[in-house]
Amino acid sequence: MSHYLTFLAETTTIVVAILIVVGGIAAIALSKRRPAATGQVQVTDLRRQIEQSAAHIEALRLDKKARKAHQKALKKAHKTQKTEKCTYLLEFKGDIRASAVSALREEITAIIQAAQAGDAVLIRLESGGGMVNTYGLAAAQLLRLRAAKIHCTVLVDAVAASGGYMMAVTADRIVASPFALLGSIGVVAQIPNFHRWLQDRHIDFEQFTAGKYKRTVTLFGENTETGRAKLREELEEIHTLFREFVERFRPQLDLEKVATGEAWLGSKALELGLVDQLATSDEIIVDAAKNGKLLQISYQRPKNLPQKLGLAAQQGWDNFWFK
Repeated sequence: MSHYLTFLAETTTIVVAILIVVGGIAAIALSKRRPAATGQVQVTDLRRQIEQSAAHIEALRLDKKARKAHQKALKKAHKTQKTEKCTYLLEFKGDIRASAVSALREEITAIIQAAQAGDAVLIRLESGGGMVNTYGLAAAQLLRLRAAKIHCTVLVDAVAASGGYMMAVTADRIVASPFALLGSIGVVAQIPNFHRWLQDRHIDFEQFTAGKYKRTVTLFGENTETGRAKLREELEEIHTLFREFVERFRPQLDLEKVATGEAWLGSKALELGLVDQLATSDEIIVDAAKNGKLLQISYQRPKNLPQKLGLAAQQGWDNFWFK
């Protein structure tokens, strides 16, 4: 009987596993056939959250009479404010592909449609840079705020380098924490080459192109000085465009000093003119909440089945290691 129960348990486990895999494959195939669900812009009243947190602390700190007086004063202050300006907060965490630009464009479109005279935008930016074209697109999205005459402040707590700094310079003001890393106005390309490794193993690599410079350097073929020189030329052209872009929005910079590819901590960045103020994003956000409405805008797309399964697996892994 014990052998039979063991066999039954093993068989049941295998069958269930097969069903899960088949069901997952079917669900993925079905999700590909269905039209992609559109996301939506979510709005969070950050000022209310900040006030509620403060009220909770006051409730524990003050006696009953003082607490009522404090709450009454807050209500009165809100009623006396006739027209409030609104500050919109965006979050941009950049990877090498600037993947967050797909949400950023939707968020900026929503703000431009809703903003009124006197409104402003805060962007909490964190990026070490990445691909030229995608970060160029992200910077172009921020330029839409300039075109709409909406004042924009970029907040950097950790890093805004290379493509991240390209985005930051489009703002009317840049605020960085003292130890944030900023700058890196330069261009880099690096690629491994396996040509000698293939030769040692007597493996031929053939590549066919049309156009003299269709491929300058390659992973598997033998690179030439002509190809290397052409790649360097292209990098210099991109660097020149990068410099001109920075100079357009921050003409006070000495580009001979700062466009060297180096990055600096916040205090030195302030001295060089790369930023306008040293402060944490939290300080600026709390000040904005004191002076008017503060709304956080985020564009969320519904997750498909593979994403949900991946998220669940990641959470399970995290719980396993960090419980």
